[in-house]
Amino acid sequence: MPLLPSKELLNWAEKRNVAVAAFNFNNYEFLDAICRAAAEMELPVILATSEGAIKYMGVEVIRGMVESSIKRYGITASLHLDHGRSFETILFAIRHNYTSVMIDASDKPYHENVRLTRKVVEIAHPLGITVEAELGVLAGEEDEISAKESIYTDPYQAQRFVMETGVDMLAVAVGTSHGAYKFKGEPRIDLTRIRKIRELTGIPLVLHGASGIYEEYARKLGMEDAKGVPDAILKKAIEFGVRKVNTDTDLRMAFKVGVLETLREYGGIDPRKYLGRGREEVHKMAIRRLKVIST
Repeated sequence: MPLLPSKELLNWAEKRNVAVAAFNFNNYEFLDAICRAAAEMELPVILATSEGAIKYMGVEVIRGMVESSIKRYGITASLHLDHGRSFETILFAIRHNYTSVMIDASDKPYHENVRLTRKVVEIAHPLGITVEAELGVLAGEEDEISAKESIYTDPYQAQRFVMETGVDMLAVAVGTSHGAYKFKGEPRIDLTRIRKIRELTGIPLVLHGASGIYEEYARKLGMEDAKGVPDAILKKAIEFGVRKVNTDTDLRMAFKVGVLETLREYGGIDPRKYLGRGREEVHKMAIRRLKVIST
């Protein structure tokens, strides 16, 4: 099956009042684990790469691995550029047949964000490519994205932004953050804000910084203070209009646990042994996330 625009996957989720899982991957082990999980669960997935991942793997390698993997497992998927920070980066992804792109100009003044987003929409839509944008700022650090403080998305500004840009989906700042340390104290997500933004914009919403940071993995990595989004709160956010849920940190933590535990027991040098165990942990985490997000 060919790669599809993310919009088709979002339409699928909308009909079922669930969300599509967007998984970031950085190597073959992550990609294989994600695709195998999607096949076993019989669910669509958004396969996402950051600018950093493209630099690390090379866009031709990414495209080849993705196309062969979705064919091998027979899954429904899109290939998405996560956090594209410039118009040039977006064009690069489009030229290399990404079916979905995110223009992240959330760090710029509102009118500049609108201008850049509208420019991307005008290029992408005639080609059938889905466009995600962001309004508001998430705190935290992940890959090449960094911000010290959150700026929550204003629902009425979001309504105006969607009308002025024609964007397909909107990433909102409602209390989550990038990285493993998302909350101080009890996790809090502004569910009322999510519901209001969805009511005013009428388009699928995206939750970045949505990893669960599960205790068993955090403990094994000595990250006992790390906190993520509880499954119950995430399900509520989906009920109120979130249709794309990003997961990255959970996969990285799972992979590291698998590799470290194998290296403690294994004295050899065959990378397939320890990378393979990491892949299995990513697979288990992807299954776990798919159950929470898409069922």
